Amino acid sequence: MRILPFRSARDIAAAVGPATEHLQAGGTLAYPTETVYGLGCSPRREDLASLARLKGRSEDKPFLLLVTGREMAEEWGLEFSDSAAALARAYWPGPLTLVLSPKSSKLPGSVRGPEGGVAVRWTGHRGIARLIEHAGHPITSTSANRPGDPPAPDVAKIELYFGDSENLLALDGGVLQNQVPSTLVDCTRAMLRVIREGAIPQSDLRSTVDSLAP
Repeated sequence: MRILPFRSARDIAAAVGPATEHLQAGGTLAYPTETVYGLGCSPRREDLASLARLKGRSEDKPFLLLVTGREMAEEWGLEFSDSAAALARAYWPGPLTLVLSPKSSKLPGSVRGPEGGVAVRWTGHRGIARLIEHAGHPITSTSANRPGDPPAPDVAKIELYFGDSENLLALDGGVLQNQVPSTLVDCTRAMLRVIREGAIPQSDLRSTVDSLAP
């Protein structure tokens, strides 16, 4: 496991190039998010399989994707309904994860849920957003822990969990507080379904969507 500082603007500027090269070579990242540390990789089938093995979870359990806006999500074949577009305009970047329908086969099946949807979020973490922009593609996101262990709040815990991994690059963003997770909304059907209520209350989402009504 290798570690790069990722706290100041200078740290971030210095790290995005090596981190992008690491992703392009099939490596896995540990990185800070708005809540806890995450694990991620490029959205390629073989990289996703490596990430699943590192985390110790089934390869058929899908990973969330982080993007830097609706345009990137659409470039990767994800479709926004009117309701999904309204929610994205209101709350992205931020703690809102949308499950969207894929309209192409650009993304591998291993990022799709059991009903075919893909969970995607425009990250509000400025350093990770810059990294994704530099890479030019989404990165996957899952908590940096193995089943049964608490999520990692810092790089010291990541070293404890995954320090023997030669294919892992950790971006050290300091100690993170365990904030409320994102709200997760299924937008693949005509009727929106809140899968998990998190930082954005369900009542706020309903008001946003109701404002579309003629």
